[in-house]
Amino acid sequence: MQTLLLNSDDVAENARLSELIPAIEDAFAAYERGDAQMPPKSYIDLPQYNGDFRSMPAYLDAGDWDAAGIKWVNVHPDNPKKDLPTVLGTMVYSDPETAVPLAIMDGTELTMQRTGAAAAVATDHLAVEDASSMGIVGAGVQAYTQLEAIAEIRPIREVVISDLDDERVERFVSQFEDRFDVSAGSIEEAASCDVLSTVTPVEDPIVSREAVGEHTHINAMGADAEGKHEIADEVLLDSKLVIDDHAQTTHSGEINVPYNEGTLTDDDIHAAIGEIVVGEREGRTPEDGLTVFDSTGLAIQDVAAAHVVYEHADENDNGYPFDLLGLN
Repeated sequence: MQTLLLNSDDVAENARLSELIPAIEDAFAAYERGDAQMPPKSYIDLPQYNGDFRSMPAYLDAGDWDAAGIKWVNVHPDNPKKDLPTVLGTMVYSDPETAVPLAIMDGTELTMQRTGAAAAVATDHLAVEDASSMGIVGAGVQAYTQLEAIAEIRPIREVVISDLDDERVERFVSQFEDRFDVSAGSIEEAASCDVLSTVTPVEDPIVSREAVGEHTHINAMGADAEGKHEIADEVLLDSKLVIDDHAQTTHSGEINVPYNEGTLTDDDIHAAIGEIVVGEREGRTPEDGLTVFDSTGLAIQDVAAAHVVYEHADENDNGYPFDLLGLN
């Protein structure tokens, strides 16, 4: 039995959005139906290295397929000084029936791809049908997959990218200027679009109530730790608020600060995205104005994305097969 080693290029090549987005939607549905197991994220804090490790295991049964795996991921803010990424991830994808490790793959690219796909699922259920403009605050690596994925499910034509780093903005514009009407702009200009994705690590809100359009859908993707907070409380309170997981979002998602201060309560949360996917709660209705999706990123998303990547990589003979178990 061979284990497939897949680097970031292999993951990117085989994470086909046309299949990845429905796979992530299947994962949300499985979790809501009780057909998934996802223990809480566990942390190893390493203050001596100004970093941490996080383990994210999950199993899900989507009906036509099931999958299991674990992502080992870190956050080390000092890494760029050493020419290393702040976040590095490794995904171990296993056969649920036998526990054989089918693949070991780059989890950093996998995370970017599944995060974009999760935003696309939420946007599909919560944005206006004819959404054609998209704003992005934060021009880092996550911004690219946000646009790629959301453009799969909405007719995006105009894109406004906002970031304090002019070079990052220029790279983003250069990447997409042949496909979209893309330009640099302020946070206010980005927030006035039909769809807004925020992918920053800030702890003081940068998107005000006055800035957002009356029917804007916001994907709040940046908050992944206690204290992070991109969107003003007034926006959250005025919106149809949808989360990915209650435990994670109240601990480390966009709502963690106002929730733990008592400014925002469970009564202000409309639904989990899985409830909307399975039809238990409504997505966007004609009466809705603002909508917000608070995404922390779930292990079930990583497993679903790894399933798509592995199936295609195996078909296409991508990656490097090796005898990890020494059985051959």
